[in-house]
Amino acid sequence: MKPDFFNRSALSRQLWEFRREFFWVGIFSMIANVLMLTPTIYMLQVYGRVMKSGSELTLLMVTFFLLLFYAAMAFAEWLRSRLLVRAGVRLDEALHSLVFTASFEAYLNTARHNVTEAFSDLTNIRQFLTANGVIAFFDAPWTPVYIAVIFLLSPFLGWLSILFAVIQLGLTLLSNQLSLKEIQIAADAGSDSYRYVQSKLRNIEPVHAMGMVVNLRKHWFSLHDASLAKAEGSLDRQHRQQSITKFVRLSMQSLTLGAGALMVIEGKMSAGQMIAANVLMSRALQPLDLVVATWKPFVMARTAFVRLEKLLEAFPERAPGARHQDPFGEIRIEGLSATAEGRETPILDNITIMFPASKVTVILGPSGSGKSTLARCIVGVWPGKKGAVLIDGEPVESWDRMELGPHIGYLPQDVELFDGTIAENIARFAEVDSQKVIEAAKRTGIHDLILRFPKGYNTEIGEAGGMLSGGQRQRLGLARAMYGNPALLVLDEPNANLDEAGERSLLDAVSDLKKAGKTVILITHRPNALAAADLLAVMQKGKIVHCGPRDEVLAVLRSESARPPSSSST
Repeated sequence: MKPDFFNRSALSRQLWEFRREFFWVGIFSMIANVLMLTPTIYMLQVYGRVMKSGSELTLLMVTFFLLLFYAAMAFAEWLRSRLLVRAGVRLDEALHSLVFTASFEAYLNTARHNVTEAFSDLTNIRQFLTANGVIAFFDAPWTPVYIAVIFLLSPFLGWLSILFAVIQLGLTLLSNQLSLKEIQIAADAGSDSYRYVQSKLRNIEPVHAMGMVVNLRKHWFSLHDASLAKAEGSLDRQHRQQSITKFVRLSMQSLTLGAGALMVIEGKMSAGQMIAANVLMSRALQPLDLVVATWKPFVMARTAFVRLEKLLEAFPERAPGARHQDPFGEIRIEGLSATAEGRETPILDNITIMFPASKVTVILGPSGSGKSTLARCIVGVWPGKKGAVLIDGEPVESWDRMELGPHIGYLPQDVELFDGTIAENIARFAEVDSQKVIEAAKRTGIHDLILRFPKGYNTEIGEAGGMLSGGQRQRLGLARAMYGNPALLVLDEPNANLDEAGERSLLDAVSDLKKAGKTVILITHRPNALAAADLLAVMQKGKIVHCGPRDEVLAVLRSESARPPSSSST
């Protein structure tokens, strides 16, 4: 029966899967801590038996067992460390796929989400599991055992040990209360500063070209200075607390030795017992001291755990969608409305329209009319929508994305390419089918251009396709959309950066797709694309104001433009 704690989230359930490893870490910790009594017993034997008897053989045997127990203790500590390292690696392996998917879904739903933060959180949790902090928590419960042994040596020193342990524990709890919030604030400030720089690096060219570096640097300085101030205050408090804790710990050890010396003077214990009690006191307080020293990593790991838990709870692993036959590409939209965070009026307002299979539909409309949002809704990547988008009569959300993806070609308005070769980008980073890659490149008229590169299709394009021009990136993105002859293509301003030859290749490619029975939805501002259209839709202010066969809609638009503007008398 799992405790309620481990039923809360995917992260908690994964931790529960490692209960066996943690159990054995506890067993090995028990062995190591029991064997830590070895030096105490050795001292008692040397002072109490060997020195009185003067037997060298007894000293030899006692020393032999000392080394044997030390070896067993070292082996137990190595085993528990190895178990924790393996558990940390396995936890990462079990979660990295979930974290990867959840992070990108979170970014898809809100662009303010920091994708790299989730991977950093997973790393923090793994590193904490494999560091000394976890071992300190396994060793801390043995503090009462060492104190109990001190009681056997001297009840007075035993009560003194309890007092010192309570003081140490109180300092730990106080440190937690004082530093927890400051550590979190400092970490958040550092993340804000880092995110600011990362966001500006994505647009480095206009920043550099228009001399914006100095102005942006001033903004970053303010964030960075605030981050440094918070980090300085947090670290100053932590170091002050550690100094106080160290002072208290050293004082308590010396006071224990002094109290033991007083007991020896009064004849209530031997010198060997005095030294053994002092060693035990040091050992009893060591885990508590280590907890204080590793408190910051613990707080950071706990914060990362909570943050990652919320992420996986908000974006859990999706069950595989229903299996369907290969789509024909018919799109039906019913009552579709789309909104965006912080916007009062809807971007799309109750749209109902049908895009027949095997037809080319061109969508026209002024900037801001909702064309790109409609394209995102059709391919199922816009989160804030109501209504239905149906592909062959089935909601787009019901399709298994890995099954549906190869049948969709999507070219967004802002073309994003990825670090890799030209062939890998066209093949969507799946296994490269050379014949399909070349076919897609030829359709978009970029094949000859690719062959002029030194390594042809194996040319590395750099991060975001930085080595390519805007037109080349768009044509490469168009080839990626056409890879594998998908049944549905949604092309958002595919000719925005194309020259005359590129636009001619685009229209030829659309004509070929039309002959092959593919469904093409083409969003454009350029009238040349109308030549390939079967249907024409016109959008204004989030609505479809005209839709129908191309020539009929064009006739309506001409009549509207020829109509004289209404005049009003003054």
